[in-house]
Amino acid sequence: MGMGSCMIQHGGCIMKRVAIYLRVSTSKQDTDNQRRELEAVAGRLGWQVVKVFEDAGISGAKGRDKRPGLDAMLKAVNAREFDMVASWSVDRLGRSLTDLLSILQSLHDKGVDLFLHQQGLDTSTTAGKAMFQMLGVFAEFERGIIKERVNAGLARARSNGTKLGRGNRKDGKASADEKRWGMNTADMHKRIRQLHKGGMGILKIGREVGVGTSVVQRVLS
Repeated sequence: MGMGSCMIQHGGCIMKRVAIYLRVSTSKQDTDNQRRELEAVAGRLGWQVVKVFEDAGISGAKGRDKRPGLDAMLKAVNAREFDMVASWSVDRLGRSLTDLLSILQSLHDKGVDLFLHQQGLDTSTTAGKAMFQMLGVFAEFERGIIKERVNAGLARARSNGTKLGRGNRKDGKASADEKRWGMNTADMHKRIRQLHKGGMGILKIGREVGVGTSVVQRVLS
């Protein structure tokens, strides 16, 4: 058994405990190929597969609350039931960089590593740790772009005569949502529904309001 296949504890070598996460977007697809390949990788590297989590027929744009497999996996991460999560590809976890970084941060906080087969990413290695840091930089860049889009959307809304709320804080200060989006969550949701009711498509609504399509889909669902 190679050094990459085990961890040293109390002077001995134990197998790395790995959870596999599988997801397909439609009911016509299945997760068998993903699972078979990941189990083969685990066998080659001497990992012990202790859990398998699956979201079948669920879009990666859905939030954690609509993906029971992902939710169960992250709860198991909190309980430190395994040492690494293995997934077929980065898009199996999430469709946006911000979503991916949120999942990565949850794993990192509990000392759980991530292996992505198609990208060859393994955060237990030096190169993988460096990639994790780079993802943080790009996610911050993405949040900056979203904020700019929100501000542009607010400016357009004001120019169209739309009255924007200030939240419900008694001290008059901006809430966390207002600082992030430029408006409170209720106003943002209301704006998205109004645009959708007017016949605007999801992509155009996202550009207009300044949020990702996954946010628009969650609001409309």
